[in-house]
Amino acid sequence: MGWLADESGLDKTPANYVPLTPLSHLKRAADVHADRTALVWRSSRVSYAEYAARVSRFASALVRRGINPGDVVATLLPNLPAQAEAHFGVPACGAVLNTINTRLDADTVGYIFGHAGARIVLVDSALVPLAEAAIKKMEGLAPQIIEVTDRESGHTPSGHYLEYEAFLAEGDPDFAWIMPQDEWESLAINYTSGTTGRPKGVVYHHRGAYLATMANVIAWQMQLFPVVLTIVPMFHCNAWVQPWLVPMMGGTLVCCRDVTAKAIYDAIADEGVTHFGGAPIVLNTIINARDEDRRPFDHVVQVFTAGAPPPAATLAAIEPLGFNVTQVYGLTETYGPSTECLWRPDWERTAGEERAALKARTGVAMAMLEGAEVHDTHGQPVARDAAHLGEIALRGNMVMKGYYRNPEATRDAFRGGWFRSGDIAFQTPDGYLKITDRAKDIIISGGENVSSVEVEGALMHHPSVSLVAVVAKPDEKWGEVPCAFVELKPGMSATEDELIKFARARLAGFATPKAVVFCDLPKTSTGKIQKFELRAVAKLMAQQGREPA
Repeated sequence: MGWLADESGLDKTPANYVPLTPLSHLKRAADVHADRTALVWRSSRVSYAEYAARVSRFASALVRRGINPGDVVATLLPNLPAQAEAHFGVPACGAVLNTINTRLDADTVGYIFGHAGARIVLVDSALVPLAEAAIKKMEGLAPQIIEVTDRESGHTPSGHYLEYEAFLAEGDPDFAWIMPQDEWESLAINYTSGTTGRPKGVVYHHRGAYLATMANVIAWQMQLFPVVLTIVPMFHCNAWVQPWLVPMMGGTLVCCRDVTAKAIYDAIADEGVTHFGGAPIVLNTIINARDEDRRPFDHVVQVFTAGAPPPAATLAAIEPLGFNVTQVYGLTETYGPSTECLWRPDWERTAGEERAALKARTGVAMAMLEGAEVHDTHGQPVARDAAHLGEIALRGNMVMKGYYRNPEATRDAFRGGWFRSGDIAFQTPDGYLKITDRAKDIIISGGENVSSVEVEGALMHHPSVSLVAVVAKPDEKWGEVPCAFVELKPGMSATEDELIKFARARLAGFATPKAVVFCDLPKTSTGKIQKFELRAVAKLMAQQGREPA
């Protein structure tokens, strides 16, 4: 198929075939953009020539410490330059990068150390106690700790471990990078943040990461020399591949250790940030910023948002502030974003809630994804009628290799030749996906399916509501009923009855919350609301025979 009758002399050679890898982005940038600023952290500035030299030292130092191709090198770091350097330095010696969520408990971190087989781990000074506790709980050979001290933030070294800069000093700035011979070679392992059981190790390949960088550039309509703020943690889907992407465009990666409204506005005003990604909670942080934390800027900031469907009210509120938001969707298993809410020219005439509702669509497949569909329980596409529900199914080069040391879970995830996401959605006649819920978040009340996303969207229109999460509360009569957990805006107030009446005016009776709880919502480091904790609270309250207070 697809071969000429005579293919003699048309073989792959070093001249016409090079395996795709994001490492090539930095190699090119070090040559083409040598003097441009690559990394920014507070007062620190690193050019592309310096960046590549530091990465070379990193890779060389790893080799001198006994790291071989295929070995795993882990990080336990916030968004610091060392984390970005690890994205290139680890694979530059043929090793596999494992960036670990800094908010995990010691038992889980210890499990990841052991399961991945990390030989070395870079650890932020503030996280050294966590790493030490994790090592005590792990099985297998403990990784060697290299300590990264963020002096720009006032941290001091523990004095117990080799420091990162001393480690780099061991390396050779002229080290010849070990490039992949096969695009399918493993580049990174990212562990899922599962709420039950042990997390699964999602393995990325060089080809997928390379194509994901290109897909994101296209979806973001990114021009040369972007300034990208690292709000998405680099341990989460490798910050949606942004550390690998930015060098391709000759851009600047601005590190952000603590995500606050002030930090975001300062970065936009002082560094000229043009792009960032973040969960809807980040959008709310910007919308509800204190006046003293806001800074004027004269350009539109392009924002990718994902992690949960953004309420239309949130999208409507942030656009006038100078932010153009595009919803993207993906999972750890798909290198982060894999679909985009592609904006259509004929939508420009829309405004207000109609415009926000269009922006709230989950979207269509990104350019490097082969397919994004909604499938029924038999693995067949549902009708594109914006009514029939099913599970989002994805396929293509932007899907993981599989789960590390878990072939059974891999086979289950890939059954039928598609990756099964676990997210429930419908598909519009023009092909746009729209998430209605996670499979586990659907509420079945009196035989009726209630979308927690729909209920959350209705409550978000209330002027006092900052964030809301809706979960099932067990009920003797209805089986389960919607229960809303609400975080109010600072200085604002609302009552349970007020919000229930507000929702009832916008929803069917069976979808209206039967209880409202006012609280600070539990969140992950990436801004996702931890609904499993809320479900536990709702279950306990049902068992106690009382309504939440």
